[in-house]
Amino acid sequence: MAAYKRVLLKLSGEALKSDSELFDFDKVRRVASVIAQMHEMGTEIGIVIGAGNIWRGRQGPAAHMDAVTADQMGMLGTVINCLCVADALRQTGVDAVVQSAVDMNRFAEPFNAMQARRHLTAGGVVLFAAGSGNPFFSTDTAVALRAIEMQVDAILMAKNIDGVYTADPHKDPTAVLIKDITYADALAKGLKVMDASAFALCAENHVPMVRVFGLDVPENLLYVLQGNDMGTFVHP
Repeated sequence: MAAYKRVLLKLSGEALKSDSELFDFDKVRRVASVIAQMHEMGTEIGIVIGAGNIWRGRQGPAAHMDAVTADQMGMLGTVINCLCVADALRQTGVDAVVQSAVDMNRFAEPFNAMQARRHLTAGGVVLFAAGSGNPFFSTDTAVALRAIEMQVDAILMAKNIDGVYTADPHKDPTAVLIKDITYADALAKGLKVMDASAFALCAENHVPMVRVFGLDVPENLLYVLQGNDMGTFVHP
């Protein structure tokens, strides 16, 4: 039996790419297969996907762009990624619906919290595209918002690192994995799990749990649902 009945899964755009291509369709299919197995366990699944494989926001050359335009391009990148993963999910036999925070009716349903909950209850996977629909907010904030609106039991933050550390383990060999921490302590310590506004939303609205773990092995998603304590537990 799954440890969580309803989850909001955050995937990075990088989880969909190869070293040379925006999309590695073998990776996309593998991630979709694992999500389908999560679905078979009876878990209701909402998904937010970043756009890092397509667009890195206001980084690099885009640092000189108008911030609103740069962020809008990032939102469109998340729509492309959601359409891609939704298609892969449908090919596994899972009903997948894309809802967009920015109206684009030819491509996706407009975001509606009540309708999204109905999709989840009926057994559909809902992919939430275009972030919060506003510039100056990261996909972390969209994750927190959608998790609160969907009344999830947990946010699953599948990252390119296997948990929350005292420092960046890629830069500091003395960094230590933190197994359990509250939202308040994570904010106070400045830990880079989610941005500050997302953490504040989770804390103020008592999101029951954020699980942070590595997606280097996509099957980790299944292990977490099966009750494995890998990674970090972040909670009120």
